[in-house]
Amino acid sequence: MNNDLCTDIIHKIRSLFRTKEYIPLHAPIFSGNEKKYLNDCIDSGYVSSVGEYVNKFERMFGSYVKSRFAVAAVNGTAALQVALRLVGVGQDDEVLTQPLSFIGTANAISYCGAKPVFIDVEKTTLGMDPQKLQEFLKKNTYMGDDGRCYNKKNNRPITACVPVHIFGHPCRIDMIQAVCNDYNIALIEDAAESIGSIYKQKHTGTFGIVGIFSFNGNKTITTGGGGMIVTDDENLAKRAKHITTTAKLPHAWEYIHDEIGFNYRMPNINAALGCAQLELLDKYLANKRKLALSYKDYFADTPVEFVGEPPACRSNYWLNAVIFKDRQERDAFLKMTNENGVMTRPCWRLLNKLAMYSRCETFCLEAAPWLEDRIVNIPSSVRAAEWEAG
Repeated sequence: MNNDLCTDIIHKIRSLFRTKEYIPLHAPIFSGNEKKYLNDCIDSGYVSSVGEYVNKFERMFGSYVKSRFAVAAVNGTAALQVALRLVGVGQDDEVLTQPLSFIGTANAISYCGAKPVFIDVEKTTLGMDPQKLQEFLKKNTYMGDDGRCYNKKNNRPITACVPVHIFGHPCRIDMIQAVCNDYNIALIEDAAESIGSIYKQKHTGTFGIVGIFSFNGNKTITTGGGGMIVTDDENLAKRAKHITTTAKLPHAWEYIHDEIGFNYRMPNINAALGCAQLELLDKYLANKRKLALSYKDYFADTPVEFVGEPPACRSNYWLNAVIFKDRQERDAFLKMTNENGVMTRPCWRLLNKLAMYSRCETFCLEAAPWLEDRIVNIPSSVRAAEWEAG
């Protein structure tokens, strides 16, 4: 890596954030009604999983993404685990997903007793490659008499498909949806990173039977810890709420549970934070888009490639990403930036390379390893100086 170029990139990042201090990768911003709503929540005494802010946050979120129903959960991984259970994923089923993702994607599948199968991604979208998905299903599966899709190698049912909108960039979800429909496979969107991202005039997370989002502290909006399940199916929404609240049946005083459920309901105090954050989401997105466009213009005159939004998309630019020539250049940049107080990170190690998933089936992994060697995320927070200037 050319040290002069790396130094210039560091200077550019510092100029955009207008600081000589340490620059994190993605810090939360609390500039609205957060303290007001939190105080109200504390004064009410309802700080756990019962309270009006949980219901309000669900209504606000469902309205924002244009989903009929939204059910809040404690985090995005829990939301995905519940989503998989909603569509019937069970012990020894297989779930198609991608190797380039946060580990929560594969872990949620494992929590259901199912096995992930890793399909390659696209270099352009970073999400699951719909052509390779179709190719895998055509070559390696058959349709059973029960109308379900089965893997020829082991006769396991392939129950669901979980593509991921990486760094907030929408994948070609409509094509993936069409393939899943052809093979009677339930489509669940891991939209954990893509609140505010639009694909062909429709919000991510709303193409599949179920979609999930995350509100971790490093996301575009945060509830501290939290997730959301969205669906247009009323029965699935009711079941999601039931099993995330320990599957407890309504009763004035008795504790009656009708199945094994989860204690996954979002606490009221987290939802209060989420309501305040959601009120300012569009302004956060505008601020982050302005930053992304500044990065795009800058990197256009360098040998480093900036990852822009795919065609027919409006990305939230949760984490801005750049692509280097090779792993050596990537590592040199990571070392120099972090030593100089600018937080940068590589993308995750591919899930199929982790010990617990190393024996899982993979298909045609070409783009994913190439991207793993080259991608770096650079500072992407809402810029306080720009925010205060209006």
